[in-house]
Amino acid sequence: MTYRTEQERFWAGEFGNEYLERNVGESRIFSNAVLFSKILESAPGVKSIVELGCNRGLNLLALNRINNQFELCGYEINDAAALLATELHVAEIVAGTILDKIPTTKTYDLSFTKGVLIHINPDELSVVYENLYRLSNRYIVVCEYYNPAPVVVRYRGNDDKLFKRDFAGELIDKYNLRLVNYGFAYHRDCYFPQDDLTWFLLEK
Repeated sequence: MTYRTEQERFWAGEFGNEYLERNVGESRIFSNAVLFSKILESAPGVKSIVELGCNRGLNLLALNRINNQFELCGYEINDAAALLATELHVAEIVAGTILDKIPTTKTYDLSFTKGVLIHINPDELSVVYENLYRLSNRYIVVCEYYNPAPVVVRYRGNDDKLFKRDFAGELIDKYNLRLVNYGFAYHRDCYFPQDDLTWFLLEK
């Protein structure tokens, strides 16, 4: 596959494969289930969900545990991760980059990213925003590192691989979305830790 950005090559290649070894554990799945349960309390009627950048599928597995009747789909750039996600048998998994325009022959009640927009080349964010918007019938969720202004953070010894900004604010302004709810998940939470993520539930 041909990629447009160095960030895509980074996650599709060796670093992305190494990340698979770190992104494991029942505790992560449990914490994700708690997080998504809290988000979904403010999003009644959701029956279908699509994730952009699903990695090995831990978020999708957590959603399946919340409700095994959810229709789930995930898109993933790393082939090894996409295979592991497929083998969970809880969601349809599509291998490929989310920097391509995704067909909307199928749309979902909710589209989301979790720890993904922060790794997208800022020049390509508009494409991912468009995919999030077009794939959603009603709700969009972003769970990312928040900063009021765009900043670049060195990531595990690598430059230009982590970008913080107000992703939700940009989506709200771009598509005239309504902010339904938001919250913060702290890495020192005694029971359900997350990686200092701020989540935003938006509605069309």
